[in-house]
Amino acid sequence: MNEKKNILICPLEWGLGHAGRMVPFAKRLQQLNQNIFFGSDEEYLSFFRSEVPGATYIHFPEFRINYSRYLPQYILILLKSPLLLYHIILEHYRLKRIIRDNFIDIVISDSRIGLWNSRIKTVLITHQLRIQFPGSFRFFEFIGVQIVRSIIKKYTFCFIPDLGGEMNVSGKLSHSFKMSGNTRYIGILSRFSGNSPDYKPISGRCTVILSGPEPQRSILKQKLTRKFISLGMPAVILEGKPGKVCESFSLNNIVYYSHPEVNETIKLLKESETIIARSGYTTIMELISIGRSALLIPTPGQTEQEYLAKYLSDRGWFSSVAQKKLDEITIIPSTPAIMPAGIVEESRKLLEMALVELLE
Repeated sequence: MNEKKNILICPLEWGLGHAGRMVPFAKRLQQLNQNIFFGSDEEYLSFFRSEVPGATYIHFPEFRINYSRYLPQYILILLKSPLLLYHIILEHYRLKRIIRDNFIDIVISDSRIGLWNSRIKTVLITHQLRIQFPGSFRFFEFIGVQIVRSIIKKYTFCFIPDLGGEMNVSGKLSHSFKMSGNTRYIGILSRFSGNSPDYKPISGRCTVILSGPEPQRSILKQKLTRKFISLGMPAVILEGKPGKVCESFSLNNIVYYSHPEVNETIKLLKESETIIARSGYTTIMELISIGRSALLIPTPGQTEQEYLAKYLSDRGWFSSVAQKKLDEITIIPSTPAIMPAGIVEESRKLLEMALVELLE
């Protein structure tokens, strides 16, 4: 484990969440004296330069799907599946050149399913071993599980950012069925993990975490802006747009931040009486890591987010509301955090065990 290795990390680029959860993963590898390389588009490389300095940054973008105001995500993916498959094959062969030119020893792919290689160790990170389909298409789930299993077998390991047992966060997305022998639970991954001061909540303040692709990001921002102005409620909106500097401005009773640094983000969240967020998996992990709950608003048409919002609200960890019903709310509900203690510490132990096995 003392031998220094060149480790390439490549996140999916369908929103900042996949990149965000690679930050604590990469930082821990740096602490273990490993050389970190990031492969991504320039927007995400800019994020990594600010969050994980001292790494090597390689332009290695992937194919992005443009989302629709009207069509569900799974329909768009099905319609564009031939083009998606072409780009998966293309990046698989581009990876070979990157490995050769940079003497890469290990590849970590967060949900980019073409980044396996038979000559070196490769790891697929995903919490979606079961792809969610709506009711009339539910029979596709079994087929999906088999396809995902066949993809996982191409990798040395599949790391699942979750815990086993009752403390699990992802529910049936990565539980309740037989796993491949190379899968490992590694606990939740969060940039916010670690000791941080306690802040006293500011009465009435609501903080919004915007995430995910357009156009739904802007649609939610517009809806919530109108809601906060009509209620006269003090609010902070974190827009999740990384850049060289964090830009901020105020409008009426709302303060907007483009992308505050981590400690400032934690402070803003802990000072908030109420938090509103998409039910993206990384956002959920980050909130759990600082012991905060939220009102979850799943992105319309994203069945994974719709499932997570219902699963976690049924458990009492979060509350949820559909975006189309947001206009009906007259009071933004405050949800106490009642998720079980010990998730962060158990996650730390699981990650350590997985990294020992990977680096040995």
